[in-house]
Amino acid sequence: MSSGNSVDQNNSRGWRFWTAILSLNFIGFVATLEGTVLGTALPRITQEIKTSGSTDYVWMASSFALAQTVVQPPLAQICNIVGRRNPMVLSIVLFALGSGISGGANESGMFIAGRTIQGIGSGGILLLVELIVCDLVPLRERGKYLGIVLSSSAVGAVVGPVIAGALVEADWRWIFYLNLPICGLVILMMIFSVRLRHRTAASWTTSLARVDWIGSILFVASLCSLLVGLIFGGTDAKFAWDSWRVILPIVLGVVGWIVFHIYETTSFCKEPTIPSILFSNRTSIIGFFLVFDASILMQWVAFFLPIYFQGVRQVSPLKSGINFLPFQVFLIPAASITGAILSKTGKYKPLHLAGFVLCTLGLGLLTLLDDHTPTAEWVVFEAIVAFGQALLIPTILPAIQASLAESEVASSVGLYSFLRSFGWFWGITIPSIIFNNRWDQLDARIADPDVRMSLAGGQAYHSAGVHPSWSQATVAQVVGVYTDTMKTLWYAAIAVAGVGFFAVFFEKSLALRDTLDTEFGLDQEKEEVSREERGVEDKSRP
Repeated sequence: MSSGNSVDQNNSRGWRFWTAILSLNFIGFVATLEGTVLGTALPRITQEIKTSGSTDYVWMASSFALAQTVVQPPLAQICNIVGRRNPMVLSIVLFALGSGISGGANESGMFIAGRTIQGIGSGGILLLVELIVCDLVPLRERGKYLGIVLSSSAVGAVVGPVIAGALVEADWRWIFYLNLPICGLVILMMIFSVRLRHRTAASWTTSLARVDWIGSILFVASLCSLLVGLIFGGTDAKFAWDSWRVILPIVLGVVGWIVFHIYETTSFCKEPTIPSILFSNRTSIIGFFLVFDASILMQWVAFFLPIYFQGVRQVSPLKSGINFLPFQVFLIPAASITGAILSKTGKYKPLHLAGFVLCTLGLGLLTLLDDHTPTAEWVVFEAIVAFGQALLIPTILPAIQASLAESEVASSVGLYSFLRSFGWFWGITIPSIIFNNRWDQLDARIADPDVRMSLAGGQAYHSAGVHPSWSQATVAQVVGVYTDTMKTLWYAAIAVAGVGFFAVFFEKSLALRDTLDTEFGLDQEKEEVSREERGVEDKSRP
């Protein structure tokens, strides 16, 4: 739905452009940070607020991620109808509101409500960060700027546990309260400095009539059902995988998702939430698969490498978060450089191949980790995986959009953001299943039955580490089981990375457009008018 107006990219690099990029970095960092802080802080939070059982714990841990994931494709369609600025401001407001509610919660229901509202806001922010970048620069340059803003988001994901570990020692509520001034600053920047063009509908009735209400309801309901099954069976291991409480929501979710896609292709759906044209060529299909696959690997490493440090190296959760910092130290600059390389060369396929090669190599090296691995070695292993991810983070979305019309920018970003968040779920669920199964096979090597029972049922990774009261022999046995279990986990991750590598061969090498054809982006008309007026005034002076 492009207006057909080609925008000269050289006119879009003023201070307003850089203010927009800066604001996107700030809010993307904070939104992603909040998705990872709770694992470290939740034990302390549950001690200090009223809860009504294990079900509350599950939803306190998972409501944010669920809300963040399901909201993205429907919101992308709304952005096509009303523009980007108002949905972004609303998303930041919801994120701030949820932060305030969560920080002020005294009982679990209030905390869950706050985290759900926060998750909706975060999902909107993560979607719109990428969408606004796509509106600001031509496809050829998107890798460079996506590398910048997505690196900030990656930093938030990585340092979240470290920040949470530090703040929880003082007051866990500040984990949420610190979001408020940042959100306020970004809202002011968006309102007064970042002027984004938007559509003005004839009436709200006209806009509301264009929303795919039936499709959105089907999508949200089916994905909520599917994710509830994954949460109960994998992420929090509340029920066994053969429990009807796990099987039923997963089956209903899958069936509902199929019905949703069928409905989207019928004549009853006038403006689809996820248009079928997104799957009209193999390059876009492969690109959507690659972001899902790469997101699984990112979460796989980010979630379980700290467990290696806690379970095998016997360090504290805070120390394990610090040990994971080399990953982001290498990830951030490498992702920015990769984006610049893509903008310079216009070639994404070699970067994808190299990215999955490095991920596969790095994961293979992680199988060598044990309790005696020198620090220099595990830092290098982290760096290799980080370089692999850095080659993928800023380059997959431009590859998807190279095969689609510019009018599909919003819908493609919506599906891309959803699949990334969806991959994060699987990046915990799949390795959790593998970890638990392998642990159950090996835990007979732990002679002490009490210790063995304390680490059963997923507790080995929920509360990784050794207890000071255990004997030296027991500690050695537990560390041995952790070491061998983690090896199996990394072998499985190699397979996931290998699938991504072979999928890249099915991509086409397409040219990246170097002109920007959009009706959105920065609104510089008022600024240009102001300049003209100033020029007239200057000429009229004697």
